[in-house]
Amino acid sequence: MQAATYPAFAPEAFAPDDAVGVSGWYVAIVNHNSEHNVADRLRDLGYDVYVASQVELRQRANGRKVKVNRLVIPSKIFIRCTEAQRRQIVALPYIKRFMTNIAGTAAPGMHKPLVVIPPYQMYILRFMLGHTDRPVHVVSGPYRKGERIRVIRGNLSGLTGEIHTDPAGSHQLTVSLDILGYATVQIEPQDVERE
Repeated sequence: MQAATYPAFAPEAFAPDDAVGVSGWYVAIVNHNSEHNVADRLRDLGYDVYVASQVELRQRANGRKVKVNRLVIPSKIFIRCTEAQRRQIVALPYIKRFMTNIAGTAAPGMHKPLVVIPPYQMYILRFMLGHTDRPVHVVSGPYRKGERIRVIRGNLSGLTGEIHTDPAGSHQLTVSLDILGYATVQIEPQDVERE
């Protein structure tokens, strides 16, 4: 029997790009329902931008089914840039501010540290949103530690995380997103194995 192959999800494969001083993804706060418009404007300026959204099939009142882009993390966009570029971006009129870590420690009179999402976690978030046909939800706040698992079948094959059971009895794959909280998606127990 041939061993299963998995996508490369090793954090070391996502080392910071020291050559240009980019170490991760900053989280910009924008007006509600302007996420895609702001992302397009920033892309036109040459920035690497991501809006956490997922294509879903919805049924209208007239019975027609349409594909829609559902925002998974509203009012926030991810921008991969240097600190110097971030200072220029925050001055743009369509950027409210950048997300800070309110729990982070700062010296008296100093601002709270900015939230920077590591490239590895951004890859996982983008992979989840792009490869599952089930809704992904991002939930902020702490969660109970569950058993570590690896997905062995289906579109998310190779992804690792924790498994939880919700009150309705369905199983959820949970992947930590540091300061943002965690992303969850429903998964079948037969599609996972203990890590």
